[in-house]
Amino acid sequence: MNSHKNLLVELFVEELPPKALKKLGEAFGAALLAGLRTQGLAGATSVLTGYATPRRLAAHISHVAAAAADQAVSTKLMPVSVALSADGQPTPALLKKLAAVGADASAVPGLRRAMDGKAEALFLDSTQRGATLAAGLQKALDESLAKLPIPKVMQYQLEAGDGADFQPGWTSVNFVRPAHGLVALHGADLVPVTALGLKSQRQTRGHRFEAAMDPVVIQDADHYARQLEEQGAVIAGFEHRRAEIQRQLQAAAAKEGLQPIDDPALLDEVTALVERPNVLLCRFEPEFLAVPQECLILTMKANQKYFPLLDAQGQLTNRFLIVSNIRPADPSRVIEGNERVVRPRLADAKFFFDQDRKRTLASRVPGLAKVVYHGKLGTQGERIERVRQIARQIGQQIGGLALADLADEAATLAKADLLTDMVGEFPELQGIMGAYYARHDGLRDSIAEAIEDHYKPRFAGDALPRGEVGVTVALADKLETLAGLFGIGQIPTGDKDPFALRRHALGVIRMLIERDLPLSLPALIATAFAAFPATHGQAQGELAHFIYDRLVGALREQGYSAREVDAVVALRPARWGEIPRRLAAVRAFAALPEADSLAAANKRVGNILKKSDEVDASAGVDAARLVEPAERALAQALAEIAPRAVADFDRGDFTASLQTLSALKAPVDAFFDDVMVNADDPALRRNRLALLQQLHGAMNRVADLARLAG
Repeated sequence: MNSHKNLLVELFVEELPPKALKKLGEAFGAALLAGLRTQGLAGATSVLTGYATPRRLAAHISHVAAAAADQAVSTKLMPVSVALSADGQPTPALLKKLAAVGADASAVPGLRRAMDGKAEALFLDSTQRGATLAAGLQKALDESLAKLPIPKVMQYQLEAGDGADFQPGWTSVNFVRPAHGLVALHGADLVPVTALGLKSQRQTRGHRFEAAMDPVVIQDADHYARQLEEQGAVIAGFEHRRAEIQRQLQAAAAKEGLQPIDDPALLDEVTALVERPNVLLCRFEPEFLAVPQECLILTMKANQKYFPLLDAQGQLTNRFLIVSNIRPADPSRVIEGNERVVRPRLADAKFFFDQDRKRTLASRVPGLAKVVYHGKLGTQGERIERVRQIARQIGQQIGGLALADLADEAATLAKADLLTDMVGEFPELQGIMGAYYARHDGLRDSIAEAIEDHYKPRFAGDALPRGEVGVTVALADKLETLAGLFGIGQIPTGDKDPFALRRHALGVIRMLIERDLPLSLPALIATAFAAFPATHGQAQGELAHFIYDRLVGALREQGYSAREVDAVVALRPARWGEIPRRLAAVRAFAALPEADSLAAANKRVGNILKKSDEVDASAGVDAARLVEPAERALAQALAEIAPRAVADFDRGDFTASLQTLSALKAPVDAFFDDVMVNADDPALRRNRLALLQQLHGAMNRVADLARLAG
């Protein structure tokens, strides 16, 4: 019986790239477990616990066998007619096949006959020995290292003392960082494997400066994390270390009555930079707070990996938290050093801010003519002129001449901050700095807000622009980008979207829906393309299809079914702000007992009308030609019900409109049971088609109900 124990594998390396550490750790363990499971050494009950620190990738896998179970293997050889001669002797072809699978003529008496399709064939039954853990782990380890999502591979030479047999300085290895140790323990037993020129052993290294023991000799697989923490001063688990940092951040901030900035990406990066976190409080000079807090926060986070502290109103204070990798008895030197380091960064931000305010935004606009936007789309100056043209027309439609003028002014200045020193240093602040400089120039708040907000929404869940001017310029900016790039054939394919056109399309969708703007997509697209020269590629259809695809995807992500979305979007509503209410109405209608029957009938009506070439959109129903009781009843029901449904629709109560139509179920069912639409009498046939056309129009104002049919 195989012995099952827990397995520990650790690769000890030089400092790994912090932004990649989390993924590297997850991938290392997942690939090891998958490789062991494939070979039968780990099963469904095996549990993976991954570890990742700046200097190690490790995995603990429970319930791993010392050897995989033997497996019965049946190998098809060839048809009996080919394998055996007339007197039952093996043919040369059979002997050759047996040799190819590692057998010889002595195996012939034991071959099994069985039907294979219509012919009888010979099969060789054998037992395949299960893989040993040493062999299986070696294969899994090799595969795991080959599959690691390494951002950039480096080549290095192995050195003496790294635990392998080689000539120092002559053996090259390719890996994310130089590796210096390999641990592989099955329970307390060493598993002999190699990786990156290293032989497995049971010892590893702890913290560079604070380990109580060096090296740390791992007792067994289950003591790995505890020994590293107690003897090596290292918290091996990424999530454990992250939680400890977060706990310390909250505790240190609470002592000051403040709150650390919430930034999961920064927390992940800092977790990947330290093995023994120690959070300390630091300060900077209050006069730096005169600089916009976005600048100070960004420089502290991006350049120093510090956590700025905010007050109860969300305003930056002159205190911040650092996460040190050491725990000295007296941390004052560490605190002083970090305060000294951050000071020049803040001074640079203050200098940029002061210098930038010496020039107005308007004075920078001509300089945009020298900034290339895209090789085929001209300069930022030319782009701004297109955005202005689009923004004026959108503004005119939304709020008349006053809004058009404000949108024009905001669009003119929207990109001017690209030429400021602050945005040159921190591109992430574009728009934000433009708003600060606009207010400094004495411009009205609506213009400043629009300059900041015209990039919004920048990502999923981001806020929309705050005011009408911002919405107008944001729509114009995104539509110009989409029309420009679609016109030169830069259309996203697969997962490639270098210009973030999907994000731009979703921004347009959100603004049209959530702000309930009185704008139609085809008109917006036409306006956007009209801003380009006549020689610009015309891709209105492709862009409309692209945006509708994004709309369908966005609505599906909100929890609506494919049929519900299809039914509403199929009508191409002119005003997208109605779409959520239409979807809610369709969902409520679909829950009615009459829904399935009416949807099926609607689909049938649509098919009849499509197939007929006698449908006249202008033709009315002649009451004198309604000869069957069922068609007279349907016409009467339509005359009574349709006006009420239309009134509900015009009032914007789409749910009531569809529920009113549910009363048509009985007369519609009776019509199709008792009336022949394609009557021999042409006048009778055309009259019935006109009745069905009237029914179809009444039923499909809110959504194409046929799309709900099974």
